[in-house]
Amino acid sequence: MTPIHYTIIPVRPEAHLYRVGCTVDDPDPSGQQFAMPAWVPGSYMIRDFARHVVSIRAASGNRVVALEKLDKHTWRAQPVAGPLTVSFEVYAWDLSVRGAHLDTRHGFFNGACVFLRVLGQESAPCELEILRPMGARYRNWRVATAMPRKGARPYGFGTYVTGDYDELIDHPVEMGEFSLARFRACGVPHDIVITGRYRADLARLQRDLKRLCEHHIRFIGEPAPMKRYVFLVTAVGEGYGGLEHRASTALLCSRDDLPREGETEVTERYRTFLGLASHEYFHSWNVKRIKPAAFAPYDLDRENYTTLLWAFEGITSYYDDLALVRCGLIEKKDYLELLGRSITTHLRTPGRTIQSLAESSFDAWIKYYRQDENSPNAAVSYYVKGSLVALCLDLLVRDKTRGRKSLDDIMRALWRRHGLTGAGVEEDGIERLAAGATGLELERYFDEWLRSTRELPLKTLLATHGVAMELRPPESPQDKGGRPARSKSAAGLAMLGIRARAHDDDTAVTHVLEGGAAQGAGIAAGDVIVAVDGLRPGQAGLDAALAKRRPGERVEIHAFRRDELMTFDAQLGHAEADTCVLAESAGGKRLRERWLGPRRG
Repeated sequence: MTPIHYTIIPVRPEAHLYRVGCTVDDPDPSGQQFAMPAWVPGSYMIRDFARHVVSIRAASGNRVVALEKLDKHTWRAQPVAGPLTVSFEVYAWDLSVRGAHLDTRHGFFNGACVFLRVLGQESAPCELEILRPMGARYRNWRVATAMPRKGARPYGFGTYVTGDYDELIDHPVEMGEFSLARFRACGVPHDIVITGRYRADLARLQRDLKRLCEHHIRFIGEPAPMKRYVFLVTAVGEGYGGLEHRASTALLCSRDDLPREGETEVTERYRTFLGLASHEYFHSWNVKRIKPAAFAPYDLDRENYTTLLWAFEGITSYYDDLALVRCGLIEKKDYLELLGRSITTHLRTPGRTIQSLAESSFDAWIKYYRQDENSPNAAVSYYVKGSLVALCLDLLVRDKTRGRKSLDDIMRALWRRHGLTGAGVEEDGIERLAAGATGLELERYFDEWLRSTRELPLKTLLATHGVAMELRPPESPQDKGGRPARSKSAAGLAMLGIRARAHDDDTAVTHVLEGGAAQGAGIAAGDVIVAVDGLRPGQAGLDAALAKRRPGERVEIHAFRRDELMTFDAQLGHAEADTCVLAESAGGKRLRERWLGPRRG
């Protein structure tokens, strides 16, 4: 097929505007239609990127061609004989991994945010010319992307090429004055591109990411599925997020999460960054190539429903931190701390008794990605619970087969059957394949763990692998779990049953938890608490005001709801034993070592 020709230039960085062109050599004679994606693969929410189109026009040669808008993101051009070019301006001020951003310091975009789809020619090859913005201040800008070059010099502006539209929008682009580090993992070139102000030990980052990437490649089996890979990192004051692509990932991190010169240990913040990088890299197999049948191919106009996000995000979340301990970047105690925190997060989510994991996956479009003040009470995370179901499945299989089979074998079978062939995974495909790969009857476990709201048998399964699970009350509202209690006084912690944020010297309630003291008293999300028993908490905050209270005590709370001052009488509750601590125990050492130890060939 004749290639579709695209151009993009940061035409006015100071105004956050890209100018994009799309030329079709053989347009539909009845009137070529163009559409902007409604969402970006990997982020399951309708985002309507067409809303950022500022102006749009069409021409054939020197002749203006009329465009008719058919719906919120589709246009039809007047029939023409000969090449047709549509050009438009896109506003880009979304500093996230799933959007497009442009200012005088850098530019970043996901293709889904800026490139029109030529309806009927989605399988045609695409050529993209990336143009340098005008002006002396941009003379040192470079380009970073995993998109194959066609004429462009390495890290240069110029022409790039993809096999089709799906690939075009699967190679995000960073441009600006970025830092660059390189390494090879199992022979595959990898780039680390960092944008933003930061101070980091790039040599250490290279070594650690090389070790991590080689672990993932060898886990599934060489060769790697990509010929080149790029980590596109944006470092900011506070931020966190990632989006997977077939040969790259876009990462948003806090600059303090990067390793510092002179540090040798893996700090908690650096561990966070490594876990994020591990997660997105594992997606190169799990969801980019092993994907639900509902995503093969993607329908970019509307929601693509599947009950399998628990596997594609949850299993990935299970392996992201597991890979860190298996490849030696963190110790077993660090991994058990991370796992304990995940269990704590799950147990503190009242919605786990309301929504099943399959329902959470299916409803991602309207619930997980569109959370509100009641979400903790009504929904469960397919990331968190999905990772814990993956843990349960792995430990169950290892226990029943005496360590001969595991979730690792299921993942490699998925790769052979679906990743290498491109065949989408049917809704019951993982369950059928798991039974075949392990030789076990697993149906009742999947029914309980995916399609019901019963509690997961975490303590029992962890015990089979020599890991003791203890639940204790939190020591403070900031206690994330994973570590033993520092004192025995936590049992007396009084709880109001809210989640909140600082609002000047007051406290704004963000969530009121099901069954808590605040809910019983009538406090609502959005209320701003200004006094407890007649005293303003001040800069010390609400936690300090309640720290010396005991469960069962009654407190008078004054709060503003909009512009109305309200009074609430709340009887403080006791802290539930929902904080998880994991530790190695005497039994199950052989299974534990096979689970957490280095991968055997």
